[in-house]
Amino acid sequence: MLDVSQEEITDGPIGRVLLLLAAPLVAQNLVYVANALIDTFWLGRVSEEAVAAVGLSLPIQSLLGATVVVAAVGTQILVAQRVGADDESGARRLAVNGGLVALVVTVAVAVPVVVFAEELVATLGADPALAATTATYLAIVIAVLPVGAVGDTVENCFTAYGDTRAVLHVSVASVLVNLVAAPVLIFGVGPVPALGVAGAALGTALAGVVGLLHVLAYAGGIYRDTFRLTREAFVFDPADIREVVSVGLPLGGQRGVSELVRVLVVGLVAIAGGAAGVAAYTVGARVATLAIVPALGMQQAAQSMIGQNLGADEPDRARRTTTVGTGIVVAAFLALGAVQFFFAGAITDLFAPDLSATGRDLSVLYLQLLAVTYWGLGGTYTLLAGFNGASRTRTSFVADAIKYWGIRFPIAVAAVPTTATFGAFGVAITPGLGWGVEAVFWAVAISNAVGFLGLGAYFIYATKRGMFEAAAEDASAGESDGSAGESDRSVEEDDRSVEEDDESSGEGGGSGETDGASTAADDD
Repeated sequence: MLDVSQEEITDGPIGRVLLLLAAPLVAQNLVYVANALIDTFWLGRVSEEAVAAVGLSLPIQSLLGATVVVAAVGTQILVAQRVGADDESGARRLAVNGGLVALVVTVAVAVPVVVFAEELVATLGADPALAATTATYLAIVIAVLPVGAVGDTVENCFTAYGDTRAVLHVSVASVLVNLVAAPVLIFGVGPVPALGVAGAALGTALAGVVGLLHVLAYAGGIYRDTFRLTREAFVFDPADIREVVSVGLPLGGQRGVSELVRVLVVGLVAIAGGAAGVAAYTVGARVATLAIVPALGMQQAAQSMIGQNLGADEPDRARRTTTVGTGIVVAAFLALGAVQFFFAGAITDLFAPDLSATGRDLSVLYLQLLAVTYWGLGGTYTLLAGFNGASRTRTSFVADAIKYWGIRFPIAVAAVPTTATFGAFGVAITPGLGWGVEAVFWAVAISNAVGFLGLGAYFIYATKRGMFEAAAEDASAGESDGSAGESDRSVEEDDRSVEEDDESSGEGGGSGETDGASTAADDD
């Protein structure tokens, strides 16, 4: 039902193919949201401090997640372009080198964070007891960050091939492991001691390891025949590494920029709105996170589809994929926003039935402001997919820098009283126009709308100047460069060509696998 062939990706109905590719990714993202709630659910039955420890670590985890994006998304974009250009060997080799980038970058970040976890948590201003508990949780989770990074990179290769169902299968398996492991390790069962917060972290770590093993089994050809890592793919290629870093680094910077502003904005909300303001902001953030899920799934699907079409020298289809995807998301988010606007009170009561009257009023206001600008929030994701699929990832970085630092944060600062001092991560400012916490809510809404309109205008400008045509040429050049890079091995490969052709159906290293991938493209 959800199968999509590679021929359909480059030649089928754009809207239908996008929706089919995105459906498993939307489900996967919902699974991730559920996974994030597991620790909070069980630790809520331990103590308030246990829940706070996980919550306090989230800003740091989110910032460090920017390092995962560098290799995971950079690899996805480039592999999709190779697949579209029918460069199967180049796609597999790039996947291996992308995984290496993921491993090296995240190890370089994870080691110091694990060693200095308590000092890092202390910068958030927590009391010593809470800081120690948080540091324990953070150190365990970040210790397996490289495992998750490599797993995400390999998963994104399946997405690049159009096999989005494989990614969903891996995510579901990981969540099931955490669902069982978390309560066992937190509360203790039989010979397993009750580990509390550390147990929650170990459950998350175990789920990550299982996820990596699962996706590597798929990549080894077990139960899957789309994307496969053959022995010939394990070649260290500095050119591939440079390309992954070049494409992925701006995306990592984009993630870091947005996450840092979110951390600072939470601090502004706490100063300007107190407990009622924080509660209202939290309700809005949770609801918006759920709303973003379909847009994020559409973005991931569009990036792969755009990349494959550029590799296949179909720049006009890549452009239309961006515009059709954006149109679908904007229309859907207009409808979603209308529902949220009129039922903001009921949504607030569902998520936080015990809010004070002030907190409820603020939550309703924030949900309504978000609702009237959801179209901009969702549409931005698919517009960015167009730039990312064309390897114009620096545009994503600049767009988010303007949206968050140029629009959202300056307006949000106006919420703070003129006499207040705000600090987070050692940053101290004494701003303040005294506009109240409502200014923060307006800042989020305005930045969503203005950010989308500005990015849309630039998209029109860039496409008129041949952005996708240039990207298609670059993708073809990349394929040629990859072929040239292998010229030193051509004699040896020619000597083995007959043997490899004979073995291709069993090993997946020759044309037989390429044909199989083209016809199967498989379980989307």
